[in-house]
Amino acid sequence: MGAIAPASAQPAYHSYVALGDSFVAGPGIPPQSTSDGCGRSDVNYPSLVADALGVRDFVDASCGGAVSRDLTGEQISPFGRTAVPPQYDALRADTDLVTVGIGGNDIGLVQLAISCINLAAAPSGVSCSETATGEVDSFDTAIDAFAPVYSAITDEVRTRSPHARILFVGYPTGIRDDGCFPEQRIWPQDATYLQSKIDRLNAVMEQQVRAAGAEFVDLRESTIGHDACAAPEQRWMEGIVPTSPGIPLHPNAAGHRNANEQVVGVLSPNS
Repeated sequence: MGAIAPASAQPAYHSYVALGDSFVAGPGIPPQSTSDGCGRSDVNYPSLVADALGVRDFVDASCGGAVSRDLTGEQISPFGRTAVPPQYDALRADTDLVTVGIGGNDIGLVQLAISCINLAAAPSGVSCSETATGEVDSFDTAIDAFAPVYSAITDEVRTRSPHARILFVGYPTGIRDDGCFPEQRIWPQDATYLQSKIDRLNAVMEQQVRAAGAEFVDLRESTIGHDACAAPEQRWMEGIVPTSPGIPLHPNAAGHRNANEQVVGVLSPNS
């Protein structure tokens, strides 16, 4: 009888490419590995995944501020104002693993979060949820209009890297329902609204990529309780004023370690 492989054994991936935005790149988390102003960290989750899988041929093409058109076209990096090649250029015919984290900038999630900040308690301010919702919800409309792009991305990655396993990585929990005003200066109803839009984007992403034959990695459930309202030592998502290295309203190093665990877990032969 042949030897049984250990349960922890991982399938062999030889060429891994990571695509995406700042939630992938990890701006502000030391050490920063790039001079092009994209804000990539050496300990972002793609780097940790590559290390965990022992991938020798690894390209992190993610860039802060990226939108879906930056996959196909040149981007001006947000921190260095440098021209960055299209992210798809990193893909090759022999690439066998691709992760993608994109869409938040396309539908304006960070801008929504910024618009939800109020220094004073209600009614001295403007509610972002009231501003965005009227006869129609402008963010629901934007998310639904963006949905088919996920299928198009899957098709393009498969065209360029036909043998690749393709994983789309969702967005983590940003802030709990009702928030924690005034610690994070977002009114309760606006905190609930903000998270609901993150959830909707994740749901649309999952639906679209699975229908297109790709895989989805959920970060929502594993990050509950580690949002911007958590105690600093339990916080994986930085708030308006970061309490650990990183940038506001983005995952910190602990958040990237969790994302690595979720991605590697999906890649496990026992998953």
